[in-house]
Amino acid sequence: MEETKVMQEQNNTESPASDRRLKEILGVLRRHQITHGLTPVKLREILEDLGPTYVKLGQIMSMRSDMLPEPYCKELTKLRTEVKPLSFSVVTKVLEEELKKPLTDVFSNIEEVPLGSASIAQVHPAVLKDGTKVVIKIQRPAIKQTMQNDILLLKRAAGILKVAIGTEDLIDFKTILDELWKTTQEEMDFIQEAANLDLFYENQKDIVYVTCPKVFPSLTTPRLLVMEYMDGVQIDETKYLTEAGYDMTEIGQKAAENYCKQILEDGFFHADPHPGNLWVVGGKIAWLDLGMTGKLTQHNKLLLKKAITAILEGDIYALKNVLLAFGEPRERVNHARLYTDIDDILSKYMSMDFGAMKLGELIERMLELVKEHKLAITPDVTLLGRSMITMEGTLAACAPEVNILQILRLHMSTLLLKELDVKSLLKHKGRQFYTSMDKSLDIPAQLSDLLNITKNGQAQLNLQVADSEEIRMDILRTANRFILSILAVGLFIGSSLIVESASMPTWFGIPWLSFIGYIISGGLTLGIIFRILFSKK
Repeated sequence: MEETKVMQEQNNTESPASDRRLKEILGVLRRHQITHGLTPVKLREILEDLGPTYVKLGQIMSMRSDMLPEPYCKELTKLRTEVKPLSFSVVTKVLEEELKKPLTDVFSNIEEVPLGSASIAQVHPAVLKDGTKVVIKIQRPAIKQTMQNDILLLKRAAGILKVAIGTEDLIDFKTILDELWKTTQEEMDFIQEAANLDLFYENQKDIVYVTCPKVFPSLTTPRLLVMEYMDGVQIDETKYLTEAGYDMTEIGQKAAENYCKQILEDGFFHADPHPGNLWVVGGKIAWLDLGMTGKLTQHNKLLLKKAITAILEGDIYALKNVLLAFGEPRERVNHARLYTDIDDILSKYMSMDFGAMKLGELIERMLELVKEHKLAITPDVTLLGRSMITMEGTLAACAPEVNILQILRLHMSTLLLKELDVKSLLKHKGRQFYTSMDKSLDIPAQLSDLLNITKNGQAQLNLQVADSEEIRMDILRTANRFILSILAVGLFIGSSLIVESASMPTWFGIPWLSFIGYIISGGLTLGIIFRILFSKK
């Protein structure tokens, strides 16, 4: 709330710097001929030209297919992540500001050449005074203010952009910007990222082949994150890993298995598992950069399990119920069409060999289906979908023969056995049996009541017809055309009879009323013909 107030106050205070930045933004938009329309490639190129803050916004947008069409999300995953590094003098200044003490009191060495330089932060290897190797992640100076100002400027231009590029129904700029600002603030809080690392470490502490960097909390601030140095190899460096004696299939299977644990058991998952965030370190799979994570409630975890089971069994009815439980309909649901669409999707994938099924393609199609049927799903569920697509891409890069759907199926089977409690199951089923028997005693009395109602002529049958409103309108339109046809025929016949009447006033030898009747009946007939030929309904 306070952030919104600050943004509104800044929006009311125009500054020369903001005006200059707005001119820069408009210049980039003109250069890319934005008024000629927006395409996925053009959006990516615009964001790259606008600078690091917009690149970061684009990366976040790529994970939100609930806000952007799928082709745009795919294209934005190609955004360049490397940006011009900060000078080392700026890095040391930020470090001293955050630590509030001389660097020599904390570090024995800081490498001047960064490991990586991204839009929000820069990473340097360093050594603590006690000889411990660490990685320091430093936030770019004034990055939060810069991004805030840029988003304000975009909000000012949002209405004009929608009209100029014709995306009123395609992209809701205001909603996207609000969501992006919220997500960006979370990513720029390194205290939150440290908490994510701690939670992830705690969840995986019993998995011997998985690790993540440990945090040094006493040296961590909202703009500085100090964590354990991970000396390893990126998971897609297959040649190097194979030469080092690693089995890439085993690595892929273990990475997929652990990812399934994150989403099905922990309810806390890495939302951006691209190859750069998964390394092999000392025989373990290390998950890095937990700035973007997702959380699933117990309810959503249960729904996810049901969705996976429905997909594997090709159960369209169960999957339809799960989709409706995941999302909130924004308008009346066409259940018949939803069943048909789900059946079309599952039929395509069920006809494939199981090993050839691509989870990413299936998820993309299901996300498109959710949009088509106007189902509003929560951001965490959408984030999960994008995360699963990214994970499948990572597996394709390091171990192509590993199929994440197969891993999911195996993990689900193991999980069901682990969660199976015979005693509680018998108790639950016994309660269900007792309830069913109790209800069955009421059936004779209910049948007797039904027969009495029917005998007295009081029975009523209530039907709910799918698309009843559309059917009603079709019937109404047909009835109207039928009535107009009868009127046209009646006027035509009546006019013909009037011609035979000698007592009627004439015009050029034709009775007036007859002439008017012919014109009206002819007009009605032509109108009906055109309506039938050119109406969509």
